[in-house]
Amino acid sequence: MKVIAMIPARYGATRFPGKLMADLGGKPVIVRTYESTVATNLFNAVYVVTDSKIIKDIIEKHGGNAIMSIKEHECGTDRIAEAVADLDIDIVVNVQGDEPFVKKEPLQKVINVFKDKDANKIDLASLMQEMTDWKDITDPNFVKVIVDKDNFALYFSRSPIPYPRDKDAGANYYEHIGIYAFRKQAILDFYNLPMRSIEATEKVECIRFLEYGKNIKMVKTDYMGIEIDTPEDLIKAQKYFKK
Repeated sequence: MKVIAMIPARYGATRFPGKLMADLGGKPVIVRTYESTVATNLFNAVYVVTDSKIIKDIIEKHGGNAIMSIKEHECGTDRIAEAVADLDIDIVVNVQGDEPFVKKEPLQKVINVFKDKDANKIDLASLMQEMTDWKDITDPNFVKVIVDKDNFALYFSRSPIPYPRDKDAGANYYEHIGIYAFRKQAILDFYNLPMRSIEATEKVECIRFLEYGKNIKMVKTDYMGIEIDTPEDLIKAQKYFKK
């Protein structure tokens, strides 16, 4: 099974433009993410796929592999789909460019599901971690997921799901961690399927897979990384890096 990692890297992020080029311990965030991904030794190849010559040049300057997108894309998944269309691969793992502290264990978990007993049912896999802070559960910046008894995703939302009409009923709340492992055909299908109204409403791209009948296997993790969405997140990451 040939497995690669793709790191989508858009320079003009809406909430924090240029964040991937921000300094983190003497190197840009995107370089830290690339190097952390390579260091897992899980992949036949690792690429940054970007719309920015600045990002492409800095990755290549540090000895990495970078691909320039040909078309404009609204999301990282579309960017990756374009890049892998002609590659001979089985699985592509999407590592977020703003996750510089990505670790081997969670990536290994999403890859391993394609070797398990229900692998033939799985179109893609992703991660979730339990949430206990009600402030985070109600925060729309945290995407939540609910799953069935076999940990296949039922729905993703920025709202608290399930709705806590009875807080004592014993429901667990899970945050969706945006690391994905796709079968190649699943990500190509995503690229060619139009966005529907639910995805457009929630602004959660993995809903598109559910709307078109794809199976998403969710894997529990206790990985507590630092996703750099805001300048405040960058300060946290800089403090963490110094430890």
